[in-house]
Amino acid sequence: MQPQTDVVERTTDEALERLKAVSDLDGLEEWRVSTLGRNGALTQILRSLGSVPKEERPRLGAAANRAKTVLEQHLAEREQELKTAHLADVVERESIDVTLPGWPVPQGRLHPTTRMLRETTSVFASMGFQVEEGPEIELDRYNFDLLNIPKDHPARDMWDTLWIDRVDEQGNRPMLLRTHTSPMQARIMEKTSPPVRVVVPGKCYRYEATDATHEWHFHQVEGLAVDKGITFADLKGTLYEFARRTFGEDRQIRFRCDFFPFVEPGVDMSISNFKDPKTGKRPINRDEDWIEILGAGMVHPSVLEGVGYDPSVYTGFAFGMGVERIAMLKYGIDDIRLFYSNDVRFLQQV
Repeated sequence: MQPQTDVVERTTDEALERLKAVSDLDGLEEWRVSTLGRNGALTQILRSLGSVPKEERPRLGAAANRAKTVLEQHLAEREQELKTAHLADVVERESIDVTLPGWPVPQGRLHPTTRMLRETTSVFASMGFQVEEGPEIELDRYNFDLLNIPKDHPARDMWDTLWIDRVDEQGNRPMLLRTHTSPMQARIMEKTSPPVRVVVPGKCYRYEATDATHEWHFHQVEGLAVDKGITFADLKGTLYEFARRTFGEDRQIRFRCDFFPFVEPGVDMSISNFKDPKTGKRPINRDEDWIEILGAGMVHPSVLEGVGYDPSVYTGFAFGMGVERIAMLKYGIDDIRLFYSNDVRFLQQV
């Protein structure tokens, strides 16, 4: 065998020995570059064919090409071995025991206001009231005019109104963020013939200072019942039943005369906040024996006339209750502003 082919065989043997010692894919790439790369050992032999005597070139070229084929074959086999070994190692290190329980998925929960809304409406639904919803952006006509609160009337000062910046042809602002859910009284009676029994949950807005029992946005549940022969006793009986189911038999309820332009007579209803004789604590940590939760009364005859009802035939009662205040009394929450603080510690308590 000629010396040149001996070099090819020796180079091949050395390369195969080094290939056996390669232990990872990075080392394999280094081996490929040093052996078969542009400046690799076998490539240098092929480049030197021009300096070999003419009669020996075919033999040397054939030997070098065979060596290249052998080395490339062993390279592919070694690469597959290393990849298989690497995959097996990954599986070994990162294997998952499918018999173990999965990671616990945090479960959401209802916001305290949403929970109270659902509890409240379900109580009235069980007493035969339907549940309706209405627009939060309301017309002045429904929010005030049809509720016996005409323009420039002092009664409008009871509601600190957020007006929509839109002026009509007369220079008035006809749209606002509703200050109460009472506009739905007129909307429902306009399209419904008596008897009417409905509650309306929804958000209200008022431009007023906030404190522990007042927020500039809050939720109400409006109630309306209209039929022949409805009396104030029906109103009291309905609200007493609601309070009993919501707060329990031991809580006391107080009615007091109050004024609302769209009812006559009008009352407010408060729930007891007395100190517990054993613990000395109140349901709400405020130095008040009573917390008002709603205003109510018999629907004013002018309101009935405004929607086409005959007040000599039909009577009715209406009420509007603050949902957050009810939740405060039921769950012992001291500050209404906590409902909208987005504090997860507070939201997870209920």
